Amino acid sequence: MGRLFGTDGIRGIANRDLSIQRSAQVGQALATVLRERLGEGRKPRVFIGKDTRLSSDMIEAALAAGLCAGGVDCVALGVVPTPAVAYLTVAHGMDAGVMISASHNPFQFNGIKIFGPKGYKLTDREEAEIEDMILDDAIPMHKAEAGEIGRYSQGTGLAEEYIRHIAATLPGEKPLRGMRVLADCANGSASRTAKELFALLGAEADVICREPDGVNVNRDCGSTHMESLRQRVKAGGYALGVAFDGDADRCLAVDEKGELVDGDQMIAIFATRMKEKGTLKKNTAVVTVMSNYGFMNFARQSGIDVKTTKVGDRYVLEMMLAEGYNIGGEQSGHIIFTDHMTTGDGQLSAVQLMGVMQETGKPLSQLTEVITILPQVLVNMEATVDMKAGLAESLEISAAVRACEEELRGEGRVLIRPSGTEPLIRVMVEGPEQRQIEDIARRIVAAIREALS
Repeated sequence: MGRLFGTDGIRGIANRDLSIQRSAQVGQALATVLRERLGEGRKPRVFIGKDTRLSSDMIEAALAAGLCAGGVDCVALGVVPTPAVAYLTVAHGMDAGVMISASHNPFQFNGIKIFGPKGYKLTDREEAEIEDMILDDAIPMHKAEAGEIGRYSQGTGLAEEYIRHIAATLPGEKPLRGMRVLADCANGSASRTAKELFALLGAEADVICREPDGVNVNRDCGSTHMESLRQRVKAGGYALGVAFDGDADRCLAVDEKGELVDGDQMIAIFATRMKEKGTLKKNTAVVTVMSNYGFMNFARQSGIDVKTTKVGDRYVLEMMLAEGYNIGGEQSGHIIFTDHMTTGDGQLSAVQLMGVMQETGKPLSQLTEVITILPQVLVNMEATVDMKAGLAESLEISAAVRACEEELRGEGRVLIRPSGTEPLIRVMVEGPEQRQIEDIARRIVAAIREALS
């Protein structure tokens, strides 16, 4: 992680960590980088999208001001999903796309994600270049002369263009005709697109949590709060439920029995179907170290190869691009189909999942039988920057982890990692017995507190 950028852009409390001054600096630094890349003679153009947070308008205004001050023309997309920004940036030949969102975090957080001209998130090196410019006064940012200041305009009809692209990833006219789905938009970006998308595909969709008020994004809804959706899907007789996060780049599902279907299970379903159809490139799926150990068992039993990366969908994508794979993602619901999109896309995942159900004629509960998920405990403990930094250096914590893994006797694992987007240390324990892994998790958390507090 960098000094400003985490695993998924810049994040912080709006108007405090992510102030209008910092947002304007990010805009002007990005403008400087773009102008240096393009050289003289062409003014850079950038799309700006946002989610429904109260602070998104404020940050958009400051970010656009910084970009214009650096001589960049900005086109505002309004409220759209993060993957819409990535897709439209490529489709319209823009030089970059910026999304204002803090994804699954509560409304008081916000963030800035930047996509390059090919629709991929910036590399670590490119992010470091922007960071250095913001944090080092000795590195100048470009200040446009009066005649070269950028223009700001509103885009029209662009969200609909993205919706049509997602719908076109399934063949035929109204390919999901008659399928009953309950979709939870988290009062976020999918509120703008989900209803029209499902209608275009012919699904019988009831869309909930699509009345954003600036502060209710992700509040007791969406992919981080699944209980209500589970109950409503089962009670309402839906074929499935799908839940997005605040910027709709992730999706979790619920089967017809009300059981949760997470990202690992969805990737297993997709990889299985792609293998059957001969479209699974290099017979491989890419996941992160946070994926359930049951996914590894599924892959061995199914004859599918698995590659693992550190946590962050950007690292999954980097491996997919470098080695030519076409399905990958995270347990949290970030799933990437490089055949269709340059980044994780929750609505694309939902549509593809429904497509598998329609093609096979199988209910979702039956499709999930390809994978058995091991019991897992995930504890998020609050942590300072110093505590996060001290994790790797603590001999006491390392000893506690080794002791617990010996107790699991090769049938489970312990994983500790600092969050790249929140002030948390995440402790994950997997194993065959729920009571045992809960006890191990408590002991590991206690050891971390004793060693680092």
